[in-house]
Amino acid sequence: MSVGRSALWRLPGLATARGYKREWLRTDVAAGLVLTALLIPAGMGYAEAAGLPAYAGLWATIVPLLAYAAVGPSKILVLGPDSSLAPLIAAAVLPLAAVGDPEDALALAGILAVLVGAILLLGGFLRLGFVTELLSKPLRLGYLNAIALIVVVGQLPKLLGFSVDASGLFQEIGEIVTSLVAGDVDTVAAAMGIACLVVIVVFRRWLPRIPGVLVAVVGSIVVTALFGLDDDIGMVGALPAGLPLPQYGGIDWDDVLSLVGPAAGIALIAFADSGVLSRTFAARRGEDVDGSTEMKAIGTANIASGLFGGFPISASGSRTPVAEQAGAHTQLAGVVGAVAVLVFVLVAPGVTAYLPDATLAAVVIVAATALIDISGMVRVWKLSKIEFGLAAAAFVGVALVGVLQGILVAIGLSFVAVVARAWQPYRTELVELRDTGFHDVDRHPEGHRIPGLVLVRFDAPLFFANGKIFASHVRETLARHGSPVDWVIVAAEPITGLDTTAADELVDLDRSLESSSIRLVFAELKGPVKDKLIRFEIDDRFDESRFYPTVESAVEAYRNRGSATAEPRPEQIP
Repeated sequence: MSVGRSALWRLPGLATARGYKREWLRTDVAAGLVLTALLIPAGMGYAEAAGLPAYAGLWATIVPLLAYAAVGPSKILVLGPDSSLAPLIAAAVLPLAAVGDPEDALALAGILAVLVGAILLLGGFLRLGFVTELLSKPLRLGYLNAIALIVVVGQLPKLLGFSVDASGLFQEIGEIVTSLVAGDVDTVAAAMGIACLVVIVVFRRWLPRIPGVLVAVVGSIVVTALFGLDDDIGMVGALPAGLPLPQYGGIDWDDVLSLVGPAAGIALIAFADSGVLSRTFAARRGEDVDGSTEMKAIGTANIASGLFGGFPISASGSRTPVAEQAGAHTQLAGVVGAVAVLVFVLVAPGVTAYLPDATLAAVVIVAATALIDISGMVRVWKLSKIEFGLAAAAFVGVALVGVLQGILVAIGLSFVAVVARAWQPYRTELVELRDTGFHDVDRHPEGHRIPGLVLVRFDAPLFFANGKIFASHVRETLARHGSPVDWVIVAAEPITGLDTTAADELVDLDRSLESSSIRLVFAELKGPVKDKLIRFEIDDRFDESRFYPTVESAVEAYRNRGSATAEPRPEQIP
């Protein structure tokens, strides 16, 4: 087999196809058809929000889904136009486009997508996808709950038949309340939306084998057509005919260079959002996704979108849960959805003229509520108040500031928590228990101290922030010991790192102990850390005689030297 063919067979999509199970087919196809009802209006709406022709949103839906199905590592991630990217695309493209020329704007948006994809692809090959490893489970929990709240609040006006003009969660909630008080609810639209909500929930609860979303969408279209409601309430609207590709002839290199900066920002937001979503949904399925592979896949999908008439895309926080709830097992659901969108465009573009906005809102709200995990937040609260604080920070940041900013704030707080734990780690004195070794004195007060010997443990790497704390811990333990001490043994297995500042603190501590005729030794210190301490060559203090493979061997060495019987010396505590 040639190298190229071998690489082709290693693509995630083909690997999934080789292991595909026949029993998945029905639910994948059904999930894809359910997705179609959401892909078409969402694609069109986000294209218009980006200042582009509505049909561009369809191409930006079809092509990325097909590309990602071949190269994407996540089994059910749904890609396409996204609300968080739309305003950034408009801000980057519209100032450069000829006034009133949608085709020029679309061409620039295509180039922008190619640039975004190239940046992500390069980042993937440089293995920068590790950024998703910084997002712990509490962060993902807070993120998903915030996304659910944002989506539900954003869809409530459509569900009830009115609109709001506000940016920001609090502002939206305020305008929704004002509209409700003012009686702006459209009773027909609200009845349609609530009825669809009930249908979806009832089918999911009692008839899960039948896709309730599809029943609600088809039913609302039929009811709207039969009773002529298309003039009374908001409709998604008919699809435009054809999917023309953009023409790049009028774009010069100055325009391309002007788009590089915005492309980098959009790439960061697209991957921050997609990476968290991918990793979270994979974890819900008991799977794992490599961040760098995901980055390359999102980059490839963006390049494909730009080359075939679309614009920058990312994973969707509203359409992915629809696929999950509809029973999708693999990216075949996305392929079915993409093909179905294409068929609609070419064969029946007028069907969505009878699809109410309220029905679409009901579909999105139900999908978003699947992301809410209150019990998970309660569990984190019970297990760790600090981690609950991180989850809450992610929730508040994403909900009130924005997806990217909220995630960055949460990551920053995670680093602060890690540093805090390393700065003030657990530390204790060890005592001997008959036949069971050496244990924490606080947990085993029945243990006994060995005369003339102090055993200490420090559960963190030694670095610039905690070197003095370690030295103080040793001195405080000596002070509590009372009787004269000849040796201090550090049970050093938890010490996994050492920097030069901490090494200097160790030297100062050793000098202080040496002045009182106390020997400092290490037991179970990891090889790389020991090598580093020796390599610093500070006064040649820490040679091989200072290190023992186990605490037991260090204690035995102390006992064999007979230090416990040495005559007491005054002022041994430094």
